[in-house]
Amino acid sequence: MTRPYEAVYIFDSTLEDAAINDKLARFHALLGNPADLTVDHWGRRQLAYHIGRKDTGYYVLARFSAEAAVLPEFERALKLDDGVVRYLITLHEHETGAPPMSEEELAAAARRQNDDDDDED
Repeated sequence: MTRPYEAVYIFDSTLEDAAINDKLARFHALLGNPADLTVDHWGRRQLAYHIGRKDTGYYVLARFSAEAAVLPEFERALKLDDGVVRYLITLHEHETGAPPMSEEELAAAARRQNDDDDDED
């Protein structure tokens, strides 16, 4: 069973863009080159804190679906690569923001909004 995942990679900022793309292609090949793979290059950015002697990194966000059985080898490759400063892989269950509200929650919010409007008169 495939599940949706999201991976954020921070590469060494001294790497060339072509080298980063080659590394991404190699990593995603370990996942079986998922058909729904989307890769968003955020570019070089300041790190929130120093990691070793590094203060900048090249950020990449990838979303894909994969079998859970392929993730250990994928993570192993990320750990062993010297060009990867940090990475985080999470389940991608929904878009960023508040979780979707049920019909009851929407109705209750509308009633509260109407009650608040009545108090102002």
